[in-house]
This record gives sequence, structure tokens and C-alpha cells, in this order.
Amino acid sequence: MSLDIWPQTATWHGGELHLGGIGAVELARVYGTPAYVLDEADFTARARAWLDALPDGDVHYGGKAFLCPEVVRWLDRLGLSLDVCTGGELAVAMAGGMPPERVVFHGNNKSPAELRRAVAWGIGCVVVDSFTEISRLAAIAASLGVRQRVMIRVTPGVDPHTHAFIATGGEDSKFGFSLSAGAAALAVERVTAEPSLELYGLHSHIGSQIFELDAFGTAAARTAEFAAAVGVTRLDLGGGLGIGYTPDDPTPPTPAELLAVLRKETAGLRLAVEPGRSIAGPSTVALYEIGTIKGRFVSVNGGMSDNPRPGMYGAAYTASLANRASDAPPSPFTVVGKHCESGDVLVRDLPLPGDVRPGDLLAVPVSGAYQRSMASNYNHVPRPPVVAVRDGAARAIVRRESEEDLLRLYL
Repeated sequence: MSLDIWPQTATWHGGELHLGGIGAVELARVYGTPAYVLDEADFTARARAWLDALPDGDVHYGGKAFLCPEVVRWLDRLGLSLDVCTGGELAVAMAGGMPPERVVFHGNNKSPAELRRAVAWGIGCVVVDSFTEISRLAAIAASLGVRQRVMIRVTPGVDPHTHAFIATGGEDSKFGFSLSAGAAALAVERVTAEPSLELYGLHSHIGSQIFELDAFGTAAARTAEFAAAVGVTRLDLGGGLGIGYTPDDPTPPTPAELLAVLRKETAGLRLAVEPGRSIAGPSTVALYEIGTIKGRFVSVNGGMSDNPRPGMYGAAYTASLANRASDAPPSPFTVVGKHCESGDVLVRDLPLPGDVRPGDLLAVPVSGAYQRSMASNYNHVPRPPVVAVRDGAARAIVRRESEEDLLRLYL
């Protein structure tokens, strides 16, 4: 199996996976399973790669990929800014101590309460997404005596060749203002007519899990052309750079390769980007314990509640036996979860040693983005912890939920 899809500190000793210098068996003993194990050195190295690729611009980590107060503190120390898109993510940014001027607030339907809280906090920029929001934000800022910086989200009409559910830059999108239909130009007029709003720049995000740099280049060129027409000098071109989930996936472009394409189309403009998946995704491994084996089905003690992506998008993953070596010939197994759905499948047709048995540990790489952040309590299953590892030390940065946590919500 290619190590390219594993965190940078992943090593194998006697068939046992080690992350950050700690063995999978010890991690499972101390923190239980399932668990998300986050390689802090890998996360920070990937974040620095984006900073190195854009030294004269701004890197806003896409918090929707994975966010908790400890990660916010890492980002702050590294010098990244933060992109949030809900009041909950805003609350995490505040709890983690991120300076408000380095936070950008996205979202296609921010509530008045969310906007008021953000403006009162001193948020750096609000990305406006509708005419309703422009009027709403202007009134809130005026009531607070603030001139609020805003970016206008535009849709450049680009097909990013990704899953339809995560394509966001087309004309028929719930996000942003269309360039070609003239809505973006009207949004500029509306914003500049509001004394309590300052037009700070333009924003564009065409989707997620994208490997084709041409799509990014086309979106950048169209957005830059519009920026020149309306006199804007800042562009936030969003995130979306794809990553590999299995050894068979194409090699993704690097941050430097993407920025070279964006710079070519945006000369003279200050750029910002919003990587999330490409930082968080490869940094984390999901660790499970096998409970039962029935024919070709290997059942683990997690599933679609902690990783909904295979069911939602048909996302492909791989996995490896993580606690021991085996000389048994491999056989194809389908790794399934414990939930009451036939679609609760994590990995299909996975070669595993034929002597795989209950109690063995399975490790699923590239589990850091949109897994904990999209996890649910389906079947009343508590969500797993996030355990950060580095230099032989481990600590929980998100604790495991308990049944008491679930029951506390009921009246």
C-alpha cells in the first residue's frame, strides 16, 4: 500500500501502524475505538506548505473540513486565518482565541443573530451571498456603529468536474451572485451604496475535491476580469484542491502548482485561498476494531455515523490491518459499520489477510476532512474522539461523546 495516503509520520513495526511515534494498539487501549487519530506534525506541515506557496497573500483555513478550539490555536500560531460559515463555527473560532480580524464569515443564509454576533465581535470580513443579506448586514452594522468589510461571492460559471453535491461555482447554484447574468454587478452597486459597508473584495469558490487546475484558472480569470471592471483589488478564490483517498487515485496538484496557475490569471491583485480538505484530510487516520466477520463482511464498531461520505458521495476509501502482521493470503472483504442500513459500507472489496479476526484493528487513512465535522448520532451512537499525536505523545483534543451527553438533550 502506498504511504502517500498516510500521514507523514506513519510507520509500520512488526505489522503494527505507528502514528506520531505511538502504536495503534496503545492508542486503542488508552482512547478506545473508533477514534480519529490526528498527526499534528502532518497537519502543520501541510498548512505551512500553503503559507509558503502564498507568502504575499492570505491563507484562510476552511474550518468546515474539521474544526475544534485546539486546531484554532494551531492555526493562530502558524499565522493562518480562518474561514467559518455558521454561528457554531464562529463560536469555535472565538473559543480557540483566533483574532477576529483574521476570520472570514461565509454562508448562504446567515441569520440576523449570527451576523450581529460576528459584527459585534469585530470579524474581519463577511462574504455576502444574497441581496437580502446585503440589506440585513448593512442595517446591523449601522445599528452597531460599524463600517463592516465585505466580500461579494460571485459564481463564475465553471464546471469543476467533481461530484454534483460539492460543485458550487456553476450558474445554477444556491451560492453567490452570477457574473454572466449581471447579479454580481448589481451586488457591487448595492454594497457601495450602503454607508455601513465597505467593499473589500470578491470571493469565488467553484467546488471541492478538484484535480483539474484549468478549472481553477478559468474561475480566477473570470473573477479577475470582473474585479478590474469594478475596481476591486482583492480576490479570495476559495478552496477545493483535491486529495487522494486510495493508492489508485491520481496524484493531486500541490499548493505551489495551484498558486502558479492562479497568479498567472490575477496579476496585480492580492490573493486569498481557503484550503481545508488538503490540510486536514491526509493528517488523520480513523481507527476501528473488528467485531464480527460474516462471509465477506467485516463489521467494525463505527460506520456511517462517523464517516458518511461513502454513503453520501460514493467516496472510495482503503484500510489496513493495523495491529499485527499476517502471512495469510489476502481475500477480498467489504468493511461495514454497525448501523441499521445496508448502505453502511466504509470500504468495498478490500484485500485483507484471510485470517483477519474479531479484535483486530483496522486503520482508514485520509479521515480528517468532513468526517468528524459531518458525523452524526444515528442509532444514538456517540461520536468518536479526536486524538492528536506528536513526538511520541498523545492527547485528546475532542473527547469521546458519552450516552450521558446524548441523554442530556432530552426533556
